[in-house]
Amino acid sequence: MKYDPFILPFITGMAFVLMVVFGKWIHWFRGLPASDKRLFLKGLFSRKFIYASREVVSESLLHRKVFRANFWLGYMHMSLAFGWFLLIVAGNLETRWYSHGTMNPPWYPIFFEFFVHDLKELPYRKFFVFAMDFLLLFVLSGLFIAMYKRYSSSIVGMKRTTRQNTIDKLALTSLWMVFPLRLLAESFNAGLFDTGGFLTNTLGHYLARFLPLEVLRYPAWLAYSIALGTFFVSMPFTRYMHILTEVFLIFLRRFGIREKQEHSSFTEVELNACSRCGLCIDQCQLSSDLGIHNIQPAYFLRDLRDKVPDQFKTDTCLICGRCNASCPVGIENTAIRLNERSRNQVFSENSYGYIDRQEVKPGKVAFFAGCMGHLNPSATRAMLALFDKAGVEVSFIDEEGSICCGRPLKLSGNFRAAEVLVSKNRELIRESGAGILVTTCPICYKMFKDDYRLDIPVLHHSEYLLKLVAEKKLETYFSPETVVFHDPCDLGRGSGIYDQPRRLIARSYSLVEAGNERRYSLCCGGSLGMADLPAEKRKDITRATLASLTVNQPDIIATACPLCKKTFAGQSEVRVADLAELLLESVNHRPVAQIKADTGKKKYPAVLLTATEQNFNGTS
Repeated sequence: MKYDPFILPFITGMAFVLMVVFGKWIHWFRGLPASDKRLFLKGLFSRKFIYASREVVSESLLHRKVFRANFWLGYMHMSLAFGWFLLIVAGNLETRWYSHGTMNPPWYPIFFEFFVHDLKELPYRKFFVFAMDFLLLFVLSGLFIAMYKRYSSSIVGMKRTTRQNTIDKLALTSLWMVFPLRLLAESFNAGLFDTGGFLTNTLGHYLARFLPLEVLRYPAWLAYSIALGTFFVSMPFTRYMHILTEVFLIFLRRFGIREKQEHSSFTEVELNACSRCGLCIDQCQLSSDLGIHNIQPAYFLRDLRDKVPDQFKTDTCLICGRCNASCPVGIENTAIRLNERSRNQVFSENSYGYIDRQEVKPGKVAFFAGCMGHLNPSATRAMLALFDKAGVEVSFIDEEGSICCGRPLKLSGNFRAAEVLVSKNRELIRESGAGILVTTCPICYKMFKDDYRLDIPVLHHSEYLLKLVAEKKLETYFSPETVVFHDPCDLGRGSGIYDQPRRLIARSYSLVEAGNERRYSLCCGGSLGMADLPAEKRKDITRATLASLTVNQPDIIATACPLCKKTFAGQSEVRVADLAELLLESVNHRPVAQIKADTGKKKYPAVLLTATEQNFNGTS
């Protein structure tokens, strides 16, 4: 016999969740733009399908990225996901072997030991009973860590875990009950019929000494079925919807589908793929440095999914990208947040009529200093001196004053206004006739790379200067001073440039490590992504970042962003300098403060001469 009424909760729950999940998948696919649908269908019959399938295994089952964050956290997730998956696979193989290859109803492998009390005819019996017990123990070990994590998250390297709402707690409780109840049910069976392995047989025979197993066996299997059914029914309404949504998201992303400049069905997929694992909470400096613990993506995305967006959560973000770097699912948190900000923006066609028509002189290299490069011109001056020494023909695009690149407007969600500035700057760059665009500002760099659609290469000055040194157009000298490099948010996490600045520094200085660097580098605190953050709060973030940068007591803090330099300079007891300044010192074999004697002020554009001598000396 392969049926008993106790399986109905399981069957009901499984049918419900499959119906809802496949319904959502169809709804999300139908909501994609026609271009994205074509990408998806094309991806199904390309190598991208293989890559996506491989990523499903490595991330949805093995949780490779979570392992990277913390071994025990990765083990916890992997044992529950991969362990349960292997239990399902092994259970299906076991019942197939027992039934000599005949088809079985879907619940049969789940409750096999309830229906079969004699396994003597099961081929490879010893292997299967051992494997099923071992896999159950594997899952239970991860479940123990998950339970302990709720009371002391430090065991998995986390300072905070996400707060659960009522329906999440119901799903979590039912999930936690599934495997202990399975252990009891199979142990009761093993104690009565000797059908278990090293785990269930041992526990079953022990319990048989003082418990009426014949009476308890059926209620245990019924409770197991109810726990499974409850978890499945609650899954679509809770964080656990990520289990099946993440798979769909991986395929969409691998096929080239991304977040657009407005919410779409792809946004819905990302919202449902968030597991609220909490890794973004510890990574957020608003949490670690300012004690703001309720605005991180785990909560921001939950509110959007529940159709109750919170403006405070939307606006309270540095847009530094640390949450994106830590997210094991790869959700585009920043893009979703900016799209949400854009819903409250008002655009006027006349807002930018004041911008004058500018003339640019031609040159082989177009140089864009940007707003921050003008407000803090020491790096700009150093770049102009280096261009001169290398014999580079430069077209200084914003020589007479800057038109903003548009990224601050984009960060506020004002996409249409940003496009006006993009259009004006794009025209100036094309008029220069340059074959390369170079900028000292990572904020501008990311905007040029992502939004300008230029037909020439865009290089950050760290890339371009390294190229000049490699081509021996600039000769450097080595200094005994130690330098630590700060990865600006938009240059490192935002654009993937980590090695070039370090290679440039290593040409002339001894490079030391920071406490947090590369993907996990800290924001300087001067972020343009949260304009209303009070100055004192910014200083708290800056001080924490400086503490990380100076952990190895460097002589100089090097950065590749004029905004970062300006932010650090007001708080740091250690000298702060831009890469261009350090390279110029190396080329001249003396401090940048002495270089003005060689060049004279007349070589610099008038707009840069309004800066104080203190600025020129590299202290702001």
